[in-house]
Amino acid sequence: MDNPNHETSFGDYVPKELLNETTSTRSWLAEQESVGRMVLIEELKDEAIDSRGEFLADVRAKAAVDHPLVGSIYEASTENGHCFFAHELLPGETLARMVKSGTKLKALRFVHLLRRVAEANIYHEARDNATSPLGPENIYMDTQGVIRMQNLAIAGSRLPDHSTRDVTRTGAFFEDLLDRDFPGATRCQTLLAWMRGQEVEKPLRWQQVRDYCEQIEQQLTEPVGVTAPATAAMRPDKKSGFVWVVVILLVGVFVGVMLLPRKERPPSANAEKPGWVTVEGDRYEVPGGPRVRVQGFDISAHEVTIGDYADFLETLSILSEDGREKTFDHSEQPADKQGHIPDDWTNLLASAIQAGSWNGKEVNIHTPVTGVDWWDAYAYAKWKRGFLPSQDQWFGALMSGTQAPADLPVSDLLAVTEKSPDRTANGILGLAGSVSEWTSEPGTSPSNPLGVPQWIIIGGSYLNPAKGALTRKWVDKRSTRKPDLGFRICRKTK
Repeated sequence: MDNPNHETSFGDYVPKELLNETTSTRSWLAEQESVGRMVLIEELKDEAIDSRGEFLADVRAKAAVDHPLVGSIYEASTENGHCFFAHELLPGETLARMVKSGTKLKALRFVHLLRRVAEANIYHEARDNATSPLGPENIYMDTQGVIRMQNLAIAGSRLPDHSTRDVTRTGAFFEDLLDRDFPGATRCQTLLAWMRGQEVEKPLRWQQVRDYCEQIEQQLTEPVGVTAPATAAMRPDKKSGFVWVVVILLVGVFVGVMLLPRKERPPSANAEKPGWVTVEGDRYEVPGGPRVRVQGFDISAHEVTIGDYADFLETLSILSEDGREKTFDHSEQPADKQGHIPDDWTNLLASAIQAGSWNGKEVNIHTPVTGVDWWDAYAYAKWKRGFLPSQDQWFGALMSGTQAPADLPVSDLLAVTEKSPDRTANGILGLAGSVSEWTSEPGTSPSNPLGVPQWIIIGGSYLNPAKGALTRKWVDKRSTRKPDLGFRICRKTK
């Protein structure tokens, strides 16, 4: 495209190249001078100024999206005679370019890519975000396999057919990326066919796509010698009743293996979990101390899970591509602390994904994360736009749900579930057991009120039930990590 006219200006953004032009907009590659990064600019043409309201409504919809896979909106402006917005320049190549160049992906990489696309769309579904149609030109993958998607949110309510539209389109254009000469290709082809509505009553939902991708990924990482399930990748001859019977049987075998694996299948990462519990502002009793006044807030009904924390680490991995992996670090975090990987994370995550055993305990992705220090917990809370509870807030949450906290049963290390016995009347799980939890501030022990304030770990755990929900420990270092130590987060009441 043509180079920009020297009179073109977008404040801090200096246009470098005109990339595309429509009847109403121009797309520019630009440099944000203040931070030295390349961005994209979408400019509304002067002759299309009558559509400024619609243009800005779409920008607001995009700016409300907060997902690590989806490109960010940096700024929108209507000053200096220009109506434009700046957004993230995504790294890597689009799937459209990859297909054009003949790039093929082995099944494991292929299904990982498809799962991530499904996760981003599940996010839009959950928030009722209307979106533009999804195509291969909207999905990027870099040389490290990091996947990002353009921000397709638009103003208005999500229509019932948006998901079906995108599932079927994705099932079609992904076909050209699959390398059929490697194990797992047949399963991937079957999944794509189901996404297009073939051999099933109706196309799959995004949640189903994600669940099937997870299962195929697991199957492709099983030890050599495990027989792969039969699939229904063959196309039925509609004139032959016998072939239809064979196809139905094969589909049944595949679905049976998918949906009924050898052990009880844990909830998927996007399965519905207990959400937030509102703690009303009031005076609450703190064991060994006076009643304290607490302002109203929301507290997570459960501790942060392995699956939750894995999403956080993946976000940091994406940010690291631009040197922004310290975005959520506390200002006092020691310089020698590198990253936020929990103790024994590789084994813990692998066991959780497989719904296996870790340290003699059955775990899955909904089991509370352990082995994190205070710095890790703080960074996660900041990423989630929340905060760690103070001791007073933690006890306020406890006392708001029970008049007899000592009677709460101490639970083992359990996955998050509404059936947990360690549950207050207002639905807060794991205060007495599962894992102990970090709090936000140091304090003094009632047994030594003149001592130096230390960092407070609160609540019983599967390794140290102690006094259950009334358990407290004081530690010198925020770098403390334990196999029964996790955390939960709070937020301001909406």
